[in-house]
Amino acid sequence: MMNKLRVAVIGGGGAGLCAARYMGARPDRFEPVVFEKADCVGGTWVYTEETGKDRHGLPIHSSMYTSLKTNLPKEVMSFPDFPFDSSLPSFVKHTDMLKYLQQYADHFNLLKYIQFNTLVESVRPVKPSSDTKSITWEVRVRNLENQESGSTSSHYDAVMVCNGHYALPKIPEMDGLDTFSGQILHSHNYRHPESYKDQSVLIVGAGASGIDIALDLSPHAKHVYLSHWKPRLKTPIPSNIKEVQAVKSICKTEVEFLDGHKDSFDCILFCSGYYYDFSFLHPDCSVDVTDGRITPLYKHVIHQIFPSLCFIGIAIRICPFPHFSAQTQFFLAALDGSMKLPTQKEMQEDEARDYQKKLDEGLPHRYAHLMGERQWGYHSDILSLAGAKQHQPVVEKLYKHVSVYRGTDVSNYKKMNFDIMDNENFVQLQSL
Repeated sequence: MMNKLRVAVIGGGGAGLCAARYMGARPDRFEPVVFEKADCVGGTWVYTEETGKDRHGLPIHSSMYTSLKTNLPKEVMSFPDFPFDSSLPSFVKHTDMLKYLQQYADHFNLLKYIQFNTLVESVRPVKPSSDTKSITWEVRVRNLENQESGSTSSHYDAVMVCNGHYALPKIPEMDGLDTFSGQILHSHNYRHPESYKDQSVLIVGAGASGIDIALDLSPHAKHVYLSHWKPRLKTPIPSNIKEVQAVKSICKTEVEFLDGHKDSFDCILFCSGYYYDFSFLHPDCSVDVTDGRITPLYKHVIHQIFPSLCFIGIAIRICPFPHFSAQTQFFLAALDGSMKLPTQKEMQEDEARDYQKKLDEGLPHRYAHLMGERQWGYHSDILSLAGAKQHQPVVEKLYKHVSVYRGTDVSNYKKMNFDIMDNENFVQLQSL
C-alpha cells in the first residue's frame, strides 16, 4: 500500500481547480487541500469594481475590465475533458469564463477541497534529514473572516503554487514620470472606457492587453496613442489610435518620444506586464525570481532541489487551461513515482538549454518562460514523459489560424466563430 499524499494547492483559479480535479480523481493516492483567499473560485476571472485594496486590506487580485473578451476562442481555451457551453460564441466574455470555472468545479465536485477566505502566509520546507526528497512542507495560513483566530500551520507532502501572475502590476521607471500631472494607472486598475471620454490617453505597451484596451477606449477617448518598441502593427486600427515610439521623458502633461515627437496627455495607462508574487515562500524554499525568470525549475514546473514543490501556469502566451492540464499531470506523475525524474544535474542542464535557446533566438532574459508557438512541442514533451494522453491536434491548428487573423484584423477577429469537427479539424462559421 502506498501512502496517500497530502498536497497543498495555493490558489483556487483555473490552475488550482485543475490540480484539485486530477488529484480528486485519485482519492486513494492524493488528498488535495486548496487555499483560496477570496470567497469563491475563479482567480483573475472574478470581476470587481474595486481597485487598490480589498476589505481585508489585501491588493485586489483581478485584472478584469467590464467589456473584456478572451483573445482566444473557447474551442482552444477549454480543459481537455470539459468543453464550454456550445451555445456561447467562440470569443467569450469574462463573465462566461468565470461561469465556466464554476461549472468545472461543480462538475468534478471540487468545492469540498477548497478552504475559502484563507490567505497563505508562509510555505517552508521541513527536513527531517539531509535527504531533500523526504522533506515535508509547513504551510501557515490565516482565515480572513476570523482574524482573532490568528495563523495556523499544517504539514503537507507537496505544494502546488497556482496563484497566477496577473495581480502585481509592473510600472517601468521613466524619466519625469513623477512630474506627470494627469492620471497614471496600470491596466490592472482599468475598468470602464467611458471614464476616459474625450481624453488623450497614452498606452505604454502593445501586447495583447495594450491593443485590446486601446480598441476598448477608441469609441470614447479623443486620442489613443500606443507607445511601444515592437514592429508596427500590420492590421487596420481605428483612426484615433496612433502608434508611437517608446517614451523618452515626461514633463507635467507633455511626453517626449524617442524620435523627438512630443504630445500632451490626460492619462498614461501602463500595459506593461506583471511581477510574479511568491512572497509567501520562505527563503529556505530556494526559489529565485530575477527579472521574470524563476529558477531552478525543470520544464518550467518542478523545483529541481525540492521536487515536491511545483509551479503551475507561470509561462506567458499560452492556452491557459490546456497548459495547466499538461503541467498538472506532469507534476503528479513525478509525485506519485510513475514518472522517474532525471538527476538534479540533468534537470539543471535541461533548464539551461531551454534558456540558452531563447537567448540565441534573440529573446531577452525576461522571456525565459515565453511559450507562444513553443507550447505545442512543450505540451507534447511533458505529456509524453508523464505517460498522459496528448492534446488534440485541432487545438494547435485553430490557435495558429486565429493568430493570423489577430495580426491582420485586430478590430474584427473576435467576431469569428468556430466549430470543432473532430480531433484534427475545425470549421469557421459565419461571423456574428
